[in-house]
Amino acid sequence: MNSIIPQLIVNSIIAGSIYSLVALGFNLIFGTTKFFNINHGVIATIAGYTVFSLSKNHGMDIWLAIIIAVIFTGFVGYLSEKFVFLKMREKRASGMVMLVASLGLFTALQAIIAIIFTSQFQTISTNFGESKVYNIFGGIITETQLIILAAAILITLVLGLSMKYTKFGKAVKAISDDVEVAKIVGINANKIIAKVFFIGSMIAGVAGIAIGFDTGIEPTMGMNLLLKGVIASIIGGVGNVYGGVLGAFFLGFVENFGIWKISGEWKDAIAFGVLILFLIFKPGGIMGKKG
Repeated sequence: MNSIIPQLIVNSIIAGSIYSLVALGFNLIFGTTKFFNINHGVIATIAGYTVFSLSKNHGMDIWLAIIIAVIFTGFVGYLSEKFVFLKMREKRASGMVMLVASLGLFTALQAIIAIIFTSQFQTISTNFGESKVYNIFGGIITETQLIILAAAILITLVLGLSMKYTKFGKAVKAISDDVEVAKIVGINANKIIAKVFFIGSMIAGVAGIAIGFDTGIEPTMGMNLLLKGVIASIIGGVGNVYGGVLGAFFLGFVENFGIWKISGEWKDAIAFGVLILFLIFKPGGIMGKKG
């Protein structure tokens, strides 16, 4: 009976790695702009389908396809900020209006993906990272999953250190605290926010690619991925870089151990149950809302 525990731990770590990538990008954008960017979910989907198209349909080297896909999704996020969200901020749109706009953008982009690639479930690659399988204390993990875990750790460290020690990070924190004061002291808020969307979207792109290699892609996967990332962010602390990662791994473990004795279909219900408990008893999250 207990022989399944190592595999549950491995599954939890991989799920947490993917959720953390979504949470990192979402927290970065939300912490800076203070609005719930639903479009963040479809950005991850775009990355997965870009790799699929470049590698399978056009025969491009898989690593080159990944690099292009991550940069491309960064530009998609940048363009959404430049031509949609910036225009709305200039017109003093409320957070609710911004949320609805992001939902509209999400719906439009998801429909375009479905039109181009159909709604059929797809797998990105049949050989990437699958040549090696490792047994860790009884838990099976593939080379692809190890790469996903390493990417999540590396991106978390780079983003965390950048936010703490670079001028860009300090500017982001200043805008997060008070955008008007930041403008007064000479910070170009719109330029910084555009960079935030670019970086946050690239990180979301990595998450979408990770899902594609691990389980596969479909046009509607963005919403579920976004919700898991948002739940992780709330559990760890909205706007807190490390808090979102902590919340992601916490969610990954709760989900996978929660379905130990029951059907896997309960996984989403467990995730939302945990969210409700945190909203009631600890709305600021494990590490608080700022970081």
